[in-house]
Amino acid sequence: MTLETAAIHVETSPVHGQGVFAARHMAAGETVIEYVGERISMAEAIARHPHDPGDPNHTFYFQLDNGDVIDAVRQGNASKWINHSCRPNCVPDEVKGRIFIKTCRPVFRGEELTFDYGLVSDEPMTEALKARYACRCGAKKCRGTMLAKTLPGEQTSL
Repeated sequence: MTLETAAIHVETSPVHGQGVFAARHMAAGETVIEYVGERISMAEAIARHPHDPGDPNHTFYFQLDNGDVIDAVRQGNASKWINHSCRPNCVPDEVKGRIFIKTCRPVFRGEELTFDYGLVSDEPMTEALKARYACRCGAKKCRGTMLAKTLPGEQTSL
């Protein structure tokens, strides 16, 4: 079941490109939409990368806990336009291999929906890597990157 209702709409975002906006007030904990697309292996996602050679770090992939990937370029919905924020109003929730975007606080009509992408990389965390995944959220405590917070010396993988 895909949750796509009149509760949201897509329009130009001040954060980046397109964004998803609340068409009505939403309560904390409300399921907004399911992140859908073609389910592929990580190997296939790597083979397809990049979606846009002119902007190779911009993808519509969502990695599942089992390592599979949802490619929202194919068979996706409006959820692929939800932008990153260091101070998000939504969180992704994986339930039996499906991703549901839920509000983590009340969201007001007209507000852009966001979640923390928490991207990870095999590369050491450097200023250059952070810059490749620069954040544009504008939050007061923006960490400046869409990469996940890591402890000093800790490395994670994509």
